Amino acid sequence: MDLATLIGLIGATGVIMMAIVVGGDAAIFLNVPSLLIVVSGALLATLIKFPLSQFLGAFKSVGRAFKYRSDDPRRLIEQTVDLAQVARKEGLLALENYEVDNPFLQQGVQLLADGHEPEFVKKVLGQEIDLSIERAERGENVFRALGDVAPAMGMIGTLIGLVQMLSNMDDPKKIGPAMAIALLTTLYGAVIANAIALPLADKLAARNTEERLNRTLILEGLISIQEGLNPRVIEELLKTYLPTSQRQDATDEAA
Repeated sequence: MDLATLIGLIGATGVIMMAIVVGGDAAIFLNVPSLLIVVSGALLATLIKFPLSQFLGAFKSVGRAFKYRSDDPRRLIEQTVDLAQVARKEGLLALENYEVDNPFLQQGVQLLADGHEPEFVKKVLGQEIDLSIERAERGENVFRALGDVAPAMGMIGTLIGLVQMLSNMDDPKKIGPAMAIALLTTLYGAVIANAIALPLADKLAARNTEERLNRTLILEGLISIQEGLNPRVIEELLKTYLPTSQRQDATDEAA
């Protein structure tokens, strides 16, 4: 469980709700027609932009923002160096009996053990990286589109409310409450966009960046093994993918 996502989402919405409750009557912030315009309108407008399968799949992929756990790149480096040592002593065919937890690394190990040329290995794994990230980005794109549409639907709801208010100006006492209801749709749209949809899109984008970095590291390591580089050289090469503060820790773990 990613506590940052959970704490941020609950905290952002909680602070907004607290401000509403502390500021006065919370019931005035609940308006069913405004909710229908913003929530239903934003979802349906977003649906227009994407195929139904991609739209529905985005709500399944949101789990990656909460439960996804990226492989530790230091662990990947350690495993790759172990593979390099096995290949250097016993040959690439010996890697066939070497099992790893990461599916992408396991796929690459199998390609090396099967004796494929480096160009083929690089092509297959590179294409796997691109396509897997492209699939993962579909959910991100849906939430980013929802974040763009929600404030616009809020503004549309506000305009509808203003038209209805201005068409009925006979009783001045009703103008204030009517204006408040009209502005609620703008509030709903802003909350959905800035406290939910766009933050989730950014978190999914961060997950994709982590995944691409790890897979690129793996690909670099496998090609280096296939080229017969010294395991120590491979380790130093792969450590460039780590932040400077983590490189010494990776060296200590490998030792």
